Amino acid sequence: MAVRKRSGIEEARKSIARREQNRFYKSLMKTSIKKAVTSVGQPEHQEMLNEAISRIDKAAKRNVIDKNNAANKKSKLMRKLNKLTATA
Repeated sequence: MAVRKRSGIEEARKSIARREQNRFYKSLMKTSIKKAVTSVGQPEHQEMLNEAISRIDKAAKRNVIDKNNAANKKSKLMRKLNKLTATA
């Protein structure tokens, strides 16, 4: 990417910073979802679930993911957890 103007250089720098922030929030979200799924049947299950939903909402609020994507993730998470708790 040949960036020659000052504004282009600044935008490229901002783009890199935004990408790192988005990766950070997306990683937190994915980790909390995995923790919520693996904590089924344990005492801290409910707080892990609340944390996962909170992280999904925060990622949507920060425009890391789309609000519809967030709703789909929450729905999928709840379906998976309900299925696991029914069998456990």
